[in-house]
Amino acid sequence: MSRLRQRRATTTTGGREATQRVVPGDVALSVGNPNKPAPPGWNWRLLTDVARLESGHTPSRNHPEYWDGDVPWIGIRDAKLNHEGVIHSTLQTVTDEGIRNSSARMLPEGTVCLSRTASVGYVVILGKSMATSQDFVNWVCSPELEPNFLKYLLIAEKEALFRFAAGAIHQTIYYPEVKAFHVAMPPVNEQRRIVGILDEAFDGIATAKANAEKNLQNARALFESHLESVFAERGGDWEEKSLGQIGSTQTGSTPNTSDQDNFGDFIPFVKPADFNPDGSIDYGNDGLSKNGFSVARKVAANSTLMVCIGATIGKCGYSDRDVTTNQQINALTPNSGHSNKFIYYQMLTRDFQRRVILGSSQATLPIINKSKWSALTVWAPSKFAEQESIVKKFDGLLEKTKRLESIYQRKLAALDALKKSLLHQAFSGQL
Repeated sequence: MSRLRQRRATTTTGGREATQRVVPGDVALSVGNPNKPAPPGWNWRLLTDVARLESGHTPSRNHPEYWDGDVPWIGIRDAKLNHEGVIHSTLQTVTDEGIRNSSARMLPEGTVCLSRTASVGYVVILGKSMATSQDFVNWVCSPELEPNFLKYLLIAEKEALFRFAAGAIHQTIYYPEVKAFHVAMPPVNEQRRIVGILDEAFDGIATAKANAEKNLQNARALFESHLESVFAERGGDWEEKSLGQIGSTQTGSTPNTSDQDNFGDFIPFVKPADFNPDGSIDYGNDGLSKNGFSVARKVAANSTLMVCIGATIGKCGYSDRDVTTNQQINALTPNSGHSNKFIYYQMLTRDFQRRVILGSSQATLPIINKSKWSALTVWAPSKFAEQESIVKKFDGLLEKTKRLESIYQRKLAALDALKKSLLHQAFSGQL
């Protein structure tokens, strides 16, 4: 018996045997033998014939002496942070005693780890000996299988991995399916050639993505910097007034949701989720009927809106028509001397957002009531025309920022598509 076979014979990964069902993947991975031709020179192999399958485990949290030792222990967050790479350190560690008194295993450098529960599909290679939680399946590759070849294959088959999983709430790839994994693989020298091509290509893609993401951040930062400078420098004729002095303020309300007669197409009913990234409102989601409107509070056109409670407190928008809002939103309808969009842009500044948080209560969720919100002050030029001129400049810069963001987001999408195409070519024998 080979040394690999001897190791496999002493490995315990769960009691159930491999499933007999067949679930083909997208290119070179399958639950069960898919009985489809492999690329020329490749062969379908049972993965456990060329790699030792190992499980993971979590030492008991009731024993502090099992934790904070010298043994790196991989959890889902570690895999997410190091996805597609080599992992050298972990957020949590365990002790030798924790390993001895649990089913956790010390896995050697070069082990390929795949997250199989909750967050299916994260793949890492161990940079040194470590243990993993039970959220992973792990393969110690034999000389017949290059670990990086298996890593790239699992990345290429990410969508298929979800087809191998089951579970109504949390998706999990169970061991009967894992034990039945078959891979299409060429000789090891060809595996290494493919890995070399992918390594070089992916390094280039990673650099290009980093540059595009930096440019995307810079485009947003440019707008934010200009916004901050305008409201920080302020002209000599600017006046400070509270929101309550500028116009009328109110908090929205929600009609009885159990009465469907309250809802219809008569007037938009705005919620925090309806605020678009540029502050405009998506009016097409929900509306109130005349009956619902009769018990709600109308917000007149050209008002400024802000979320006043919860995780998105401070999120701002502006309306260009009559609306109603739910109770999570405060609204300001400015008088004729103030521009609602000018107020909207000022509400985006760090100073105003900071004062919103300082004025909120922090019992369970942050919340700023109408009276405290109405007392918040803003600065504005005394002339309405100057406010509108500043708004026009902000609108133009925002539009330019959105165009740049669109360019960089398309570039990021193209890089992701290139990566997916390269993986498909690699595991269909086309590289």
